[in-house]
Amino acid sequence: MTDAVRTPDELLEGLPDFQFQARYREHDGLRLAHIDEGKGAPVVFMHGEPTWSFLWRKVLAPVRDAGFRCIAPDLPGFGRSDKPIDVDWYSYDRHVEAIAPLIEQLDLRGATMVVHDWGGPIGLRLAVEHPERFEKLVILDTGLFTGHQRMTDAWTAFRDFVERTEDLPVGFLVRGACKNDPGDEVIAAYEAPYPSVASKAGASAFPLMIPRTPDAPGAAAGQRVLDALKEDTRPTLMLWADSDPVLPLSTGERFAEAIGREKPRVIENASHFLQEDAGPEIGRLIAEWLTAG
Repeated sequence: MTDAVRTPDELLEGLPDFQFQARYREHDGLRLAHIDEGKGAPVVFMHGEPTWSFLWRKVLAPVRDAGFRCIAPDLPGFGRSDKPIDVDWYSYDRHVEAIAPLIEQLDLRGATMVVHDWGGPIGLRLAVEHPERFEKLVILDTGLFTGHQRMTDAWTAFRDFVERTEDLPVGFLVRGACKNDPGDEVIAAYEAPYPSVASKAGASAFPLMIPRTPDAPGAAAGQRVLDALKEDTRPTLMLWADSDPVLPLSTGERFAEAIGREKPRVIENASHFLQEDAGPEIGRLIAEWLTAG
């Protein structure tokens, strides 16, 4: 049995612009949460580090209202999902294995995978490994980790900060990667899932999981996904912030070229958490693209 923290429900009530109902399932002894809103062709939104489904609230609403079923999981260690307290519990494989059963249980067909940050390696791998379920891809400020990737100085500083910080300041990290300050109430909503230092193990683990050499854990899987996407012909929309210090626009352009896609459409006046800076615009662009396709 995995030792894990379960965030009290009352800590996650009354959050700004987040009236979405939590749905729960059991996986590997953990209670994992997801949102499932609307009707129509399914769209899956994968969050990354150190966020949760709350990140997608301003993006999800326009897509739902355009006639799509919007599903946003909370990864183990994040949001409303249980949080194993051992940093070593977390791995690339484990996160993929935690979400794959949800896709099967919901029997998703003709779906679109929307990814951001660490949600990219996880969600794109799921789309590659379940091609019969996903027809389209939407990629925001992310990448694939093969051990060969170039990391910015900003990312290296972030990793080093996480490695030496026992009590990770989640809200501080989110605020620092927004172009426009989202305000104290929103920052509190990002901190709300973490009632203790132990509950932050997942958030602490993600930066340390990125393979820095080709023989590191997760690198081979990342390379397989990258190679598969080079041959993948599914329609893909790439959106990228103009002011992301961690994954700058030049990184997005290189990633698009590496997987044979057109250059990303630029989201202006936005930083790494572009969903906070331009959520309704991103939701509208995704909805229009899906509807036109």
